Amino acid sequence: MKSVYNFVVTPKGKRYNNTKKVGDSELILNTDIFKHQYVNREAVVISTPIVGDTNIEAGDSVIVHHNVFRRWHNVKGVEKNSKSYFNESTYFIGKDQIFLYKRNKNWFAPKGYCFVKPLKAVDQFNIESEKPLQGIVKYSDGTVKAGDLIGFTPNSKYEFIVDNERLYRVLSNFITIKYEYQGNEEEYNPSWAESS
Repeated sequence: MKSVYNFVVTPKGKRYNNTKKVGDSELILNTDIFKHQYVNREAVVISTPIVGDTNIEAGDSVIVHHNVFRRWHNVKGVEKNSKSYFNESTYFIGKDQIFLYKRNKNWFAPKGYCFVKPLKAVDQFNIESEKPLQGIVKYSDGTVKAGDLIGFTPNSKYEFIVDNERLYRVLSNFITIKYEYQGNEEEYNPSWAESS
């Protein structure tokens, strides 16, 4: 199956990631369908669009927008699927709904995006656990290099969990500065991200 303008994807696993294995039992973490934190964001590309240029290939794993597999209720309370839905194993998504793709066990950021690892706050007067508006580039579109210490504008980050690491997706245009390392930088990954 091919689409003219859209990628055809299938969820990697179930549509929702709202269960956790505890011993021999399975614990349900959430029963609400509208909470985006529990929607699966990982998919596998079945086919790429006929029109347009992309580095993404069929068979690649991708991180997609949280609304792709999400269900919702309309104003009458009727449960509906997203506009991407074709059937339970097939979804049509646009290029702008793919944020990261994986090939040969390596993640790559498409043009326009970088993924940034937050830094642990080292200031003794800061009550927050991480430094605001700074991070280390984990995956880059080439605008900056992986490993660069950067700063970004307020309200420009969006949280993702990728391979049990909490990362912020930052549009490359919102990266404002490249810092020099001071030697006291420490990556910050909360324990709840490692257990998901």
